[in-house]
Formats: sequence, structure tokens, C-alpha cells
Amino acid sequence: MTTPAGPGPAAIQVQGLRKTYGEVAALQGVDLEVRRGEIFALLGSNGAGKTTLIRILSTLVRADAGSAQVCGHDVVSQATDVRSSISLTGQFAAVDEILTGYENLVLVARLRHLAEPKAIAEELLARFSLTEAGSRRAATYSGGMRRRLDIAMSLIGNPPVVFLDEPSTGLDPQARLEVWETVKGLAGRGTTVLLTTQYLEEAEQLADRIAILHEGRIIAGGTLEELRRILPPGKVEQVEKHPSLEEIFLAVVGGETR
Repeated sequence: MTTPAGPGPAAIQVQGLRKTYGEVAALQGVDLEVRRGEIFALLGSNGAGKTTLIRILSTLVRADAGSAQVCGHDVVSQATDVRSSISLTGQFAAVDEILTGYENLVLVARLRHLAEPKAIAEELLARFSLTEAGSRRAATYSGGMRRRLDIAMSLIGNPPVVFLDEPSTGLDPQARLEVWETVKGLAGRGTTVLLTTQYLEEAEQLADRIAILHEGRIIAGGTLEELRRILPPGKVEQVEKHPSLEEIFLAVVGGETR
């Protein structure tokens, strides 16, 4: 199934992506479009293929078939251009716990050979409400603070596209809310965000559009309202006209949540 981007230029375009690991088909012909400046959620259970797709789009893994472009650059033939256009934040915060928050940011800015790394660090600490904690070692940070620092580090250089692979995994409810506000702020500044999640509420709260990935295939996609229309009338009546994303997800995957 294709998830059309609608009006506006596409930041990410995926056509017929396939990837197999041994006898396991991780992706089985994925088509996807994400337009610039939107938050797009890729929703699926463990093993659905979400991380594999992100790794292909970020040039870490090559697909067996199909093609993908990020900001107009092919992920295989123009991999260097793709890498300069993106940032990837994995499932667990990749901060140096020995360094302070400020030092982590300065280090990344210097590694990217940017001018005025100290000014960049100070601006990002303020933007992510970490100024007071900036002089503390990252090891002392809460889970939400560490995740916000991780995302701040990934934004150094102002990449137009950000991949967030299960950004709130392992966080408590308060920390999850902090991360959600951070993600909303990214889109508010015009950054394109493609996030993977298995948390239904996360997709419901954050995403402009959602694609449900199941066993390597996208089986449903669109806005939350569009996904609600998938359910048959009898099902809609049972959930009083406003089915939650949980009911929609379980309906389209046949009740399987493995």
C-alpha cells in the first residue's frame, strides 16, 4: 500500500523497498512518501520492519530491491548527500555520560567542523530547556533530559530531516511527555520528522500522518481521521464513532500484536 504525501514537496520517497535477512523478509515492497515539515509516524509491533526501513533511509543498510530518496538524493548513489541532510537518533540515548551536557554538544559541533561550537551548544541548551543542567555530567540526567540532550545533539548542523527510532522507549510517562514536546517543536521549526514507534498513543499525539507497518508491508496509512474510516460501520458503533488508534491498529493487523 502507498501512503501518498498529498500537496507539498516530498522530503522522503520510497518505492518498492525489499530487504531479507536469511529467510526473514523484513520489508516486502514498501512504498512511502513523507512531505517536508510534517511528523510522520511509522507504527508497528516488534519485528514489523520499522528499524530496517530507517536504517536503509539513513544509508546504514542497503535494500535488496526498490529505491529511496531523501531530500531528492538517492540513498545508494548519493549516500554522502543523504547523510549531510539527515540526523538519526536511535532507540537509546547516545550521550557521553562522563561529559557535561554542554561538553557533549560542543564535541559534536567540533566533530562536524562547525564555526562557534560553544555558541551552538548554548543555543541548543536553551532551546531544549537544559541550560541549568548544562554544566552537569550527563550521567546525572533523568531519562527525559538525557533523551532531549540526545535529540539536541542530533540537530547540530540543522539537518532538514530527522529520523527518530522509537524515541520514548524505556522512558517514564513524564519523560515521554517531555520528548513529545521536543518532537512537536522540531516540526514547528520546519524539520521533517519520521519516527518509528510501537506506542499507539505516541503516534496519535504526534503524527500528522501515520502508516501501519505489519510483517514488512504497509497495510494502512493516512491521517488519524482517515484511518478511523477504515473500520466497518459495526465496529465504529462499538467504539462510539471515534475509534482509538488502538482499535484501528488491531483491526487492520487482524488482532495480532506479536
